Order: sequence, then C-alpha cells, then structure tokens
Amino acid sequence: MHKDDSVAPARLRRVLTLWDLVFYGIVVIQPTAPMPLFGVVARQAQGHVVTTVLIAMVAMLLTAISYGRMARAYPSAGSAYTYVGRELHPALGYITGWSMAMDYMINPILCTVWCSKAALNVAPQIPYPVWVLFFAGLFTALNLRGIKASARTNQALTLGLGIVIVLFVTASLRYLNRSPDLSWARFTRPFYDPEHFDFGAVLTGTSIAALTYIGFDGISTLSEEVENPRRNVLLATVLTCLFTGILASLEVYLAQLAWPDYTSFPDVDTAFVHVAGLVGGPWLLHLVNFALLIASVGSGTAALLGAARLLYGMGRDDALPARIFGYVEPKRGIPRNNVLLLGLLALVGGWVISYQLAAELLNFGAFIAFMGVNLAAFTRYWVRSPERNWATFWPPLAGFVVCFYIWWSLRPIAKLVGTCWLATGVLYGLWRTRGFRRELVRFEVPED
Repeated sequence: MHKDDSVAPARLRRVLTLWDLVFYGIVVIQPTAPMPLFGVVARQAQGHVVTTVLIAMVAMLLTAISYGRMARAYPSAGSAYTYVGRELHPALGYITGWSMAMDYMINPILCTVWCSKAALNVAPQIPYPVWVLFFAGLFTALNLRGIKASARTNQALTLGLGIVIVLFVTASLRYLNRSPDLSWARFTRPFYDPEHFDFGAVLTGTSIAALTYIGFDGISTLSEEVENPRRNVLLATVLTCLFTGILASLEVYLAQLAWPDYTSFPDVDTAFVHVAGLVGGPWLLHLVNFALLIASVGSGTAALLGAARLLYGMGRDDALPARIFGYVEPKRGIPRNNVLLLGLLALVGGWVISYQLAAELLNFGAFIAFMGVNLAAFTRYWVRSPERNWATFWPPLAGFVVCFYIWWSLRPIAKLVGTCWLATGVLYGLWRTRGFRRELVRFEVPED
C-alpha cells in the first residue's frame, strides 16, 4: 500500500479553555512564589513587602495586556523576542533574546542558593558549600537522566502548596488573635510605615518582588492550543497576574503583621520559614521549609532543563559552536554538554552569588523583555494601526514606564553585571553578522 500524500499533517488541537490557561499560569508561577523572596524584599524595602508586591502587580498587569494583545497578532508565537524582533527591529529582538538567555542561566543558580539555605534549617551541621555541591549535582544528575516533571506532578505540587498556604493563614490568624497589640496602626504599617518609608528603597524592593510574577508570560506559548486565543490569552494572562498578586499580598501581609521587625530574621533568605515557626510552632516551620524545598528542587531541575534546551537551540542554529552546544547524546537524547556546563555554573554561582543578586539579575533580563513587549504592543496597535484609541495608547506606555522605573531601581551591582552581559551579546552579534550587515540569529527560546 502506498502512503496517501493527500493526508494533512497533524496539527495542535484548540482544546484549552480560559480557565485551563489560568490554572496553567498559576501552576507555572506557583502560589508560594513570594515566600522565598520575603526576607530579602523586607530588608531592601525596609519592611514594605506588601507595597512592593502591589506595585509589581500594576507593572505586570499592564504588561500582561501587552502580551495578550501581541498574542492576538501572533497566535502561533509565544515569546518576547519574537514580538520585539518583528514589530520593532531584529537587532532589538536579538538583544531581548540575549536577555532572556541570562534569565534561563541564572534560574538554576537562584534555586541552588535557596535550596541550600533551606537545607541548612534541617541540617545546620553540614556546611553551606556542601549543600550547594549537593543541589547543583542533583539538578545536573536529574537532567542527565532525562527526567522531567509531568503536568500531573505540577498540579499535585500546586495543590500541596495550596494546603500549606491555608495552614499558614490559619496559624497566622490564630497567632494575631492572641496578640495584645491589635491597633489600627499595626494593620496599616505593612503598607506604609512613616518611620521607615523610603520610596527609592521600596522601588528597589519592587525590582526583586517582581520575581513573584515571573512565568505569567508562559501562557502565550499555548496560543495554538487555545479556544479563541485572541480573547482568552489576554484574559488568562491578566487574571493570572491578578490572582497571584492578591494571594501573594495576603501571604506577605500576614507575615509582616506577625514579624514586623525586618532586621531580626535568623536568616534573611529563609525568613518566611522562621515566620511560619513563630505563628505555628516547629511543625509548621518544618512543613513550610520542606514544601518550599521540594518546590524549589522541582523549579531548579526544570530551570536547568530549560536552560540546556536554550543553549542547544542556539548551538543547533549555529549561534554558538554547534560541536559543543548542539551536541545531543544518542543514548538518552539529551544535550549533555549543556547540562554539565549549567551544572558547573550553578555550583560556582551558588558559592559566590547571593540570593538577592541572583534574583535581581534574573529580573534585569525579564524587565528588558517586558519593556520590549510593551513597546511592541504600542507600535503595532497605536503607531501603525488605523484604529487608534486610548485603550491601545496608555496601557503599553504606562507598562513601559513602570517597568523601566522598576528596572532602573535595581541595585548598581545588578545593573553593572547585567549590562556586561548585554554588551557581550551585542559584541557577539556584531561579530556574527559582520557589523549587523547579515541576518541576526533568531534564538529559539523554549517554554519554561
């Protein structure tokens, strides 16, 4: 029998509803996202964690509108570098892709640092460098075996973390109910404390707190499998950011009420764990510590996997030396060289980079992408569109301004390191394209 050449190739089916997308976004972000950041943001923003989360939510909501609108224009595309490259200029898309590459490579370091700090709460007798070695090796080993998390595993983890949040909220309310000081000033101080408020410090804290929302843009990667993507991708992205912001604000608000002195955490990187111990006792401390540790191990493994895929795509497209980065081990079908390289980076980074600096570097690249998407949406729907209105004018411009202000509020060390990374990308692009006279390499950034 001869194969029927007239049979159409298989296509992705549009079966995902609006609420399927919202749940997917919540799974990607994780409902406990602000907990690992709590201590670092509290110290940087001088106690105003709730305020930083809410300011970041405004920036993310405006950017979410731009992401949704760009998904209308490119329902088969799903990343910032594509939107920027097509609407603004290929060189700007290249820079956006290079910034996103930094995000992917920093994420395993971030997870290694936090997991090592959380493990110290369980076994403080083991030195921190040993824990870094263990978790960097664990992430590498899991990826060398080709292990990846399934959707059901992610959903089960999200459900478990939701239960932990309910237990923490219940314990916090009971603890506060027994507290002798329940004045009105105590309930408003997490939003605004006149004795310690500094707008610059709050914005710098916001540049870290924005990590709470990182991942919402992943919704747009499912555009080809969504019912009515021109409507549902926009709504789902906005609703996911709104839900995340409200839940995150509740979590950090209760934590601030219970532990208002942001200078007295035993360990700033795992401060939320100690807050849980205060309101619920040792059992809740260990439960929250274990839950966040498991979540971070999953995130670290997935982050290293995504970064390895990114480097492989760059090597396959000859953006990096193909013999090294484009190599796939035949037996397991994995980019082994990339996994080993990223494992080494996670190890060294875990020893020399703090959690705060890693978070800021990740957001350095993310906010460049967010600013680019807002400009791309403004260009397409206001500058070039004959049907202009205020709804296509002010959200992308406001999103760009707020994102730029938050990005500019990053600490100088983060901006210096991030700028060096961008400069390296620009120089590499100049060399690859002989002064940008040839077509720029289009990075194939995988979904997280």
